[in-house]
Amino acid sequence: MEYATLNNGIKMPMEGIGTFLLSPDEAEASVLSALQCGYRLIDTANAYVNEKAVGRAMKKSGLKREEIFLETKLWPSFYEQEDAVEKTLQRLDTDYIDLLLIHQPAGNYIAGYRQMEKAYKAGKVKAIGLSNFDREQIKEILSICEVKPAVLQTEVHPYSQEKALKAFLDQEGIVIQAWYPLGHGDKALIQEPLFTELGKKYSKSSAQIILRWHIQNGNIVIPGSKNPAHIKDNFDLFDFALTDDEMAQLTAMDKQKRYYTSTPQMLQAYVEMVPDVDGQK
Repeated sequence: MEYATLNNGIKMPMEGIGTFLLSPDEAEASVLSALQCGYRLIDTANAYVNEKAVGRAMKKSGLKREEIFLETKLWPSFYEQEDAVEKTLQRLDTDYIDLLLIHQPAGNYIAGYRQMEKAYKAGKVKAIGLSNFDREQIKEILSICEVKPAVLQTEVHPYSQEKALKAFLDQEGIVIQAWYPLGHGDKALIQEPLFTELGKKYSKSSAQIILRWHIQNGNIVIPGSKNPAHIKDNFDLFDFALTDDEMAQLTAMDKQKRYYTSTPQMLQAYVEMVPDVDGQK
């Protein structure tokens, strides 16, 4: 495994398992499979309604809590609930969270950030960060924060490399984490001839080539899967490295093509959406 060092000195694995769109049963099976394969980073969220399942998988793995880097996210409708972090800890059945993010720049996210800072100071959270924030929204947080965000989770893949945003984050000491690291399964991206060519050279799949590019580019990745074989293959990235020239060829593929862009209407809907976190299995 390779690691990123966050701005407070915490080491974070460069690759983990994502649980977006997984049911509790699927999330529990996927996380357990990933931990057995050697993964040590798990990404979940209040809104995924599978935090209890993630907690069960961690216990079933037999690993010590400190061996696992656990990441979750606060949902907008919980930002103003004073016990939001405590309830999240209870669902995950853990004493602390390694990284807690504000999930969306919606509603009273300043109140949500203050909650995370309080939890950080109390030792209940080891690092805090943001998800889906743009540059101006990050600047707003930087202007009011007492604890600096350590990570920004956002959409990044070869078709949308966020070069300007990454340069800004580098200046601020904030690490980028890519969701949709494989471009939301876009066949046009996955089937790019360059990936096929490099796959043959290194005896790797196109997905493995893309994920390796991310890691060498400093992007933490959290590909999700329900398939144990894919989970295992997605982790088989640490026995080869792309050359500088190959990295440059991938970097030239940037089209600034995103698969997700929020609107004011979507952000308002997020505030009004209350995930059934108490009813989850």
